Amino acid sequence: MLTYEAALDRVLAAMPPARAQKIPVAAAAGRCLTETIIAPLDLPPFDNSAMDGYAVRATDVAAASPDQPVSLRLLGQISAGEVFPGIVGVQTCVRIFTGTPLPSGADAVVMQEDTRASEAQPDRVQILDRVRPWENIRLRSEDVKTGAVIASPGTRLGAGHLNLLAAVGIAGVRVARRPRVGVLATGSELRPAGKPLAPGQIHESNRAMLGALLAEGGAEVRAYPLVPDSLARTRAALQRAFADCDVVVTTGGASVGKLDFVKAAFAELGGNLEFWKVAIKPGKPFIFGTLAGKFLFGLPGNPVSAFVTFLLLVRPALLRWQGAAETGLPAHLGTLATPLVNRGDRRHFVRVRVDAEGRVHSTGSQASHMLHSLAAANGLVDLPPETTLAAGTMVRVLRC
Repeated sequence: MLTYEAALDRVLAAMPPARAQKIPVAAAAGRCLTETIIAPLDLPPFDNSAMDGYAVRATDVAAASPDQPVSLRLLGQISAGEVFPGIVGVQTCVRIFTGTPLPSGADAVVMQEDTRASEAQPDRVQILDRVRPWENIRLRSEDVKTGAVIASPGTRLGAGHLNLLAAVGIAGVRVARRPRVGVLATGSELRPAGKPLAPGQIHESNRAMLGALLAEGGAEVRAYPLVPDSLARTRAALQRAFADCDVVVTTGGASVGKLDFVKAAFAELGGNLEFWKVAIKPGKPFIFGTLAGKFLFGLPGNPVSAFVTFLLLVRPALLRWQGAAETGLPAHLGTLATPLVNRGDRRHFVRVRVDAEGRVHSTGSQASHMLHSLAAANGLVDLPPETTLAAGTMVRVLRC
């Protein structure tokens, strides 16, 4: 039985290099870059106003105050997208708006709130407060300089990245192709939601959960029909899924019971079983195998076990498949509001909820079939074997 770290290392090492495709920036949210992006221009591309107001020479208004305003001659008005043709000289100003290029000769902008116009003198503006040189001005290239690296391979693009790329004029980027992932749920007792239940049957719920997790991990998801407990049916379902997909994720049938057929069916297809036990709780029975350059992840049927093993072992693999630089769950420190106890001999990834103040609460019963505590969780705490942590202990929370 492998430790979690050993299992994760083997999974990540098996992932192939990312395969690139070019897509529009507007469609690239959540995708992983496969190229270095160099800024082709400065941001801002020119000195411009950070305020609606008046472009001035700071020396002309150095003594301005509400009691002793400075009167400047108004040369004109310029809107964003236009360039003033003249020069701001001694005791003159130009009406300007946010984002407008700074007129030649000006070195500051007075906010319109600090000015007063007069109907009697429409060509004059009263300045009621002084400004320092370059105040209220966005300087050329103060954000990004031409030639700077603004995104690197392995970056998973978010909304802020897309904004930056579009702002420097980049319309398309090379990103990793998304993996096609098939999801199979096995078990003769399973019925789809919305269908009536016979005695002994339950509604199948793992495909909905795994579909959401896979989509968050960047995968193209294909859910397949439920698979009854039969070696032949399991083999046929796996064969179909592997024909369509890069990765197949199964839930159920991963242990050693008489009706656990995933390993045997996979072997009959020529698959190579890399390992199938990991020393964690929940999720000890976990299958990882390879077949003709494709991958099988066999998760337990218990929903909590499937959830935890997906986050710890499948999610990182999918991100590595896409070339992501960071594959782990986001994590932060929090303070236990209630004690956590692990009396077992395996490390336990305990389901917790972090509140708005950063306090960490157990979500209740940690049994692997308890769905209410899974739904309430927004984090996991890695609790070593035979360990008790008292309330007030600082812990590291893996967010989920």
